[in-house]
Amino acid sequence: MAKILIVAEHDGSKLNPATAKCVACASQIAGAEISIVVFAADPTAVATQAAALQGVARVHTVAHPLHAQPLAATIAPQFAELAAGHSHVFGPSTTFGKDLMPRVAALLGAPQISDVMAAESATRFKRPIYAGNAIITVDVPADRQIVATVRVASYQPVVTQSAAAPIMAASPAASVPTHTRFVSVTAARSDRPDLQTASKVVSGGRALGSAENFQILYSLADKLGAAVGASRAAVDAGYAANDMQVGQTGKIIAPELYLAFGISGAIQHLTGIKDARTIVAINKDAEAPIFEVADIGLVGDLFQIVPEIEKLIAQSN
Repeated sequence: MAKILIVAEHDGSKLNPATAKCVACASQIAGAEISIVVFAADPTAVATQAAALQGVARVHTVAHPLHAQPLAATIAPQFAELAAGHSHVFGPSTTFGKDLMPRVAALLGAPQISDVMAAESATRFKRPIYAGNAIITVDVPADRQIVATVRVASYQPVVTQSAAAPIMAASPAASVPTHTRFVSVTAARSDRPDLQTASKVVSGGRALGSAENFQILYSLADKLGAAVGASRAAVDAGYAANDMQVGQTGKIIAPELYLAFGISGAIQHLTGIKDARTIVAINKDAEAPIFEVADIGLVGDLFQIVPEIEKLIAQSN
């Protein structure tokens, strides 16, 4: 039987949906026994949320003041110790997971599979390669422990269950490194939904022409309750912040609705949105590549179309 240990990603009080998506991936393995481990200064609230996820058998908590801020260097040794006896060790393919899981794999001397998008069995997985242009099937020997990051854009989070899994405190003996310490964090503040977890995203490209013109997308996003993204061209031109970039070298997202304004659709950008449920493209160029993947396409001037959309939203309210 596969025994799977998943690391919880959280902000100290709220569980990140990426964890529930890792559980969805683990649940594809028949007969899997799924456990979650929460590293935090006070893991109580997050552990309670993790215990309610459908398919979770138990939740382990590791309380330590150094875990008030999630640092891969301090979590990895303890996580690797707790992973003993588990056949699979999963983490999300997010900034947090990509920093942590390679360290864990190195400590365990285990192979890592990155960006798992389907678990066909306990030893066979699918993952994208060549910027998502091809899908490769990876087979791992049955006698090897497996470390993997889960491509969260490929999964829907599991639902919560009425009967919560048991929560158990763990005290790993592994020493916590002192050569790495948290100093500070600087992050953009916004009342809009988080780009990676939002159900609706409004995104703009170089056709916006300036950072000031991006304000029309912010206005539309606020009316839709959507997050705002940008193409790499728009970010490189200084029209949008780096943390708004969507694509192969930015954020890979899977919203229910993705509205692309003035984005031509380079392959690197399409890699980041191909799992979106509905893609709507607005572009003056009828030959723009994004129309090939869009569910709905509209050829026109975004500066005329956005105000019209806002009028329709106002009329429907």
